[in-house]
Amino acid sequence: MKQNNREPVFRPRIIDSLKDYNFSKFSRDVLAGLIVGLIALPLALAFAISSGVPPQAGLATAIVAGFLISATGGSSVQIGGPTGAFVVIVFGIVHQYGISGLAVATFMAGVILVLMGLAGFGAIIRFVPHPVTVGFTSGIALTIFSMQIKDFLGLQIENMPAHFIPKIVAITEALPGFRMESLLTGLATVGIIVAWPKVSRKIPGPLVALIVTTAVTTAFSVPVETIGSRFGEISASLKLQFNMPNLETIQSLIVPAATIAMLGAIESLLSAAIADGLTGDRHRPNTELIGQGIANMASPLFGGIPATGAIARSVTNIKSGAVSPVSGIVHAFVLFLVLLFFATYAALIPMATLAGILVIVSWNMSERHTFAAILKSPRSDVVVLLLTFFLTVLVDLTVAIQVGILLAVLFLMRRLAQTSTVTALHELSEDMPNTEKEILQNLPSGLEVYEIDGPFFFGTANIFQDSLRAVSKQPRVRIFRMRNVPFMDATGIHMLEKIFTDCRKEGTTVILSEVRPHLKRVMEKAELHLNEDNVTDNFELALAKGRHILAQGEYA
Repeated sequence: MKQNNREPVFRPRIIDSLKDYNFSKFSRDVLAGLIVGLIALPLALAFAISSGVPPQAGLATAIVAGFLISATGGSSVQIGGPTGAFVVIVFGIVHQYGISGLAVATFMAGVILVLMGLAGFGAIIRFVPHPVTVGFTSGIALTIFSMQIKDFLGLQIENMPAHFIPKIVAITEALPGFRMESLLTGLATVGIIVAWPKVSRKIPGPLVALIVTTAVTTAFSVPVETIGSRFGEISASLKLQFNMPNLETIQSLIVPAATIAMLGAIESLLSAAIADGLTGDRHRPNTELIGQGIANMASPLFGGIPATGAIARSVTNIKSGAVSPVSGIVHAFVLFLVLLFFATYAALIPMATLAGILVIVSWNMSERHTFAAILKSPRSDVVVLLLTFFLTVLVDLTVAIQVGILLAVLFLMRRLAQTSTVTALHELSEDMPNTEKEILQNLPSGLEVYEIDGPFFFGTANIFQDSLRAVSKQPRVRIFRMRNVPFMDATGIHMLEKIFTDCRKEGTTVILSEVRPHLKRVMEKAELHLNEDNVTDNFELALAKGRHILAQGEYA
């Protein structure tokens, strides 16, 4: 299957990367993969736990999905795995449908992503408005932060509410019982991550924080809750564990699955585009969607959660010297070795440490500078941003994306309608060419010229109709100049049809001037009842035709 531009819909970038591969490139990929793998370790555990699933689910996702995204995706340096963007969605699905429901929704999302890639949606998905993306990303960041307060402070909350307001209420009520040991562990984690880049940028700060805080709390028997005390031992293996769902379950999970697919598509293509900007490369968007789909179909088969391209890890991969998808495969292999040989030690990691890591993650993904910049943008963009943000935090990410995109489209329609004008050329303007001034100065009585400027669609059709109604006396001939009409929708075509019919009843001939070729084809397909001789490519011809009709004194 091929696209119109002859580029294959599915051609993983690893195929091209290996054509001129050598030991030097392999060495760079191995080093980058090792560094990114170590960075991904604490994040995989933290994202899983924060999402309401066991920690090994995060490792399984980073290993299985991370490998497949690199092996089958359309980006050379994309690193895939669990990300903060999915935490809110996954937590909500687990809360409502359980872990088994999450597995089904993730697999279904993978199927949707594959279909999106095969259908060529890779380019279309990038048209999601920027205020919508920033709004839900910032909303997710705030939600993730709120989810870390419990473990950061060591609060005892038996059933943490899923929604933001009840969650804050529960946290507030439990605040008197905070544990100083957890707070100090969390603060130490944040402090190490913030300060570590001044010591070294080669070794990831989150990994250093995880090792140091785990070693200290273990060596001094600090009474903090750990992964082991909450979840037990982490299994040092990957096992198939997928049960076939019934039709009722599949139907109930269509919306969550579509949300996972949409967010996964946006995040992965955004990450790939950012990587392109740093490397000068060009990813294949449809292949990337298919690769993401394959990864998300495979992840739940091994107990994993949704995965997508991870922006921060992909950027680190590039800065560490990666040149091909091999680095992503190495990153997955590194995590697999950690699972095999160090899973036992992971049980010693304090929950406050993982909370501290995610506090930094939420801060980094908050888009605070971009958020503030959009607040200075036109009012419509501000409304879309704030509405998407608050709906993400207070209601649901699915609702936030749907409402945000719908509202952005409505504002766009309004802007287009405001830029479209219908003008009766009775008065001459200063910027009008002299030739046109001379022509319009000598218009015969009974002939009127109208200029349609801008798209002729449902948002401007009423404006057009009102302009014609303002004329007290019907002319013998009406010429509509359409040189500045880029497109026309069904409402515009219907409005033209109505104008033709009304003018015919009143004995007025309509002539369309300077109609673009693609609009002519649209009119032909719509079978407009208009004399083909009255559609011209030239304004002077339209005027000559109008004068001829006036001279004949008959309807044409």
